[in-house]
Amino acid sequence: MVGQLIIRGLIVGIVAGLLAFGWAKVFGEPAVDTAISYESAQSAAAGAPEEPEIVSRDVQSTFGLLTGIVAVGAGLGALFSILFAFGYGRIGNLGPQATSVLLAAASFVTIYLVPALKYPPNPPASSDPETIKFRTATFFLIMAISVATTIGVWLLRQRLVPQYGSWYASLLALAAYVVVIGAFYLILPNINEVPADFPAVTLYDFRLASLGIQFVLWGSIGLIFGAVVERTMVGFGATRAVPMQRGAMMTR
Repeated sequence: MVGQLIIRGLIVGIVAGLLAFGWAKVFGEPAVDTAISYESAQSAAAGAPEEPEIVSRDVQSTFGLLTGIVAVGAGLGALFSILFAFGYGRIGNLGPQATSVLLAAASFVTIYLVPALKYPPNPPASSDPETIKFRTATFFLIMAISVATTIGVWLLRQRLVPQYGSWYASLLALAAYVVVIGAFYLILPNINEVPADFPAVTLYDFRLASLGIQFVLWGSIGLIFGAVVERTMVGFGATRAVPMQRGAMMTR
């Protein structure tokens, strides 16, 4: 059953990647073009020679962007199917669609939104190329911390439910997550390399478009995957499993 879920997750991820590509093309590429124009103007003003273009801008903004986002979508879809297989029946008396949407929302917040609030994405020419390794490392570090904290507070919630009930246990777990992430926000270094004369609107548009890409990806995966799984289960005459304590996922 898990293998079938992974296949469906791959297909759903590809569809989600196509939708995210459409968003990126319409809302993200104009900001990238503006940033590249700024970079070219700065280089020309400094008398620096133009760097050779290994891959043309036309290819980058079309085929390159498409393959990159679709590949990411397929990978996220496959990983999400495994997460769904683990989570279904363990997070309350929820059906496949509700479970899928809830897991997608949690993944969006944990994997992208929380790290991006600390280290938001920047368009070309708005950061020092010499610090790219450091910036990448810090982003993935806060992502790993966010994921680990999410797992930790989920286990904490499970321990608190018998004593406080689902609602108050969830609030206490959420408070613990906010405290832990807030502490790491303060501990980890701030990065602010955006030039003072970089167009603020371009920076805002790029970050908003990046947020939209991730929202479309995770939102599409959550909605479409849930619908596909529920239709498949009904089509095979499956019944939803009652949440179990010993790890059973679903019955067919």
